[in-house]
Amino acid sequence: MKNLQQMKKSAQKGFTLIELMIVVAIIGILAAVALPAYKTYADRAKFAEAVLAATPLKSAIEVAVQTKSPANSAALVGGALGIPADIAAGAGVHGSKVVAGVITIEWETGGGDLAGVTYTLTADGITAPIAWTQGGTCLTKGFC
Repeated sequence: MKNLQQMKKSAQKGFTLIELMIVVAIIGILAAVALPAYKTYADRAKFAEAVLAATPLKSAIEVAVQTKSPANSAALVGGALGIPADIAAGAGVHGSKVVAGVITIEWETGGGDLAGVTYTLTADGITAPIAWTQGGTCLTKGFC
């Protein structure tokens, strides 16, 4: 009788192999679902840098409209009326350009999922206050 009681007490000292395999399988399934969602979240966070890069150009266009009174939006180009000059996209450098009141920011060309993704802001005209319309390939890819 004593041996039976001792066996019952000693039989429950740990997990079986099948229990451990079930736990590992559950963790694997959760990781397979979570990693792609995290990657998309991380890419969105990175692309916020490009959205913020449009801010100085946006301000420069608004100041140019208020102080220089351009005849039409075609005069709103990079390097004119106090608007910063265009920058070509390269490895480690985001491109920016302004053509006819449309700001285009292009993500750096140095590989990765974001290479070549664009963000555009289009001015609604040349009268203050200017309303801006977002566009670009970042909208279709879900980065902005």
